[in-house]
Amino acid sequence: MTLLPTPAKAVSPPRPRARFHVGKQALVGWGFAGPFVAVFALVFLAPIGYALYLSLFRDRLIGGTSFVGLDNYTQALTDARFWEALTRVGLFLAVQVPIMLGIALLVALAIDSGRLYGKGFFRISIFLPYAVPAVVASLMWGFIYGTRFGLVGNINDTFGVSLPDPLSPSLVLASIGNIVTWEFVGYNMLIFYSALKIVPRSLYEAAAIDGAGEWRVVTSVKLPAIRGSLVIATIFSIIGSFQLFNEPSILQKLAPNAITSDFTPNLYTYSLSFSGQQHNYAATVAIVMGVITAIIAYAVQLRGMRKG
Repeated sequence: MTLLPTPAKAVSPPRPRARFHVGKQALVGWGFAGPFVAVFALVFLAPIGYALYLSLFRDRLIGGTSFVGLDNYTQALTDARFWEALTRVGLFLAVQVPIMLGIALLVALAIDSGRLYGKGFFRISIFLPYAVPAVVASLMWGFIYGTRFGLVGNINDTFGVSLPDPLSPSLVLASIGNIVTWEFVGYNMLIFYSALKIVPRSLYEAAAIDGAGEWRVVTSVKLPAIRGSLVIATIFSIIGSFQLFNEPSILQKLAPNAITSDFTPNLYTYSLSFSGQQHNYAATVAIVMGVITAIIAYAVQLRGMRKG
């Protein structure tokens, strides 16, 4: 008996109703994502596009606004004031960020160790300065730094000493670094502590079986486990350092001789735009600064996430 092959069934084209169902699902998805896309385009993409547009023009005394192409970028790359401000925040970053992250990491490790009495109190106390607005924190520390009306001046008068002026040109950058460290140690501590809380307990048990001590557990288990959080906190700190504006802007009125209008790149951009009415060049400096920040942050990310 010979079995005849069963003829293959013809595949019917998709029905219009199925295509309509898929299209309806896509519309529902865009309905959820649409508000975010609209806000993202309005508050992020549109300002960047407008800044790029402004950077290609220049206001002239005769002829009004004219297209200059990349001339503004050439001027920014050869602007000594801009590079001096960038060097200053680079020094600030190189010193302040490691100190701040180091303190935050030590505090997070101490709280996570379980040997710190009253760790809930310490966790809230260290995080609390982050809840203080930067303007308020700058005003408060500006009063503390005052040699005529503040805490430093009161100490000088009470004990008959002469403490260095924290707002002098040689110390003002370190004073600003102290304010920023006070503000953001708690924020970074919370990032590290949250990462430590999700480290698998089995890693600690394996380390204990191998006879590892506390320091060995920290260096071989905890730090590698929170490597991603360390990289993220470092990137956020780098971006924040290059965006330094609030603290020097507030303290400028207390120390006008130490904090100039080009003390930081952001302060320089603000002065160009609102005091000098150089909106086109200010947009150019802001874009150059944004590109530099993005390159450095990306390089740190690549280096930090590289597997050993």
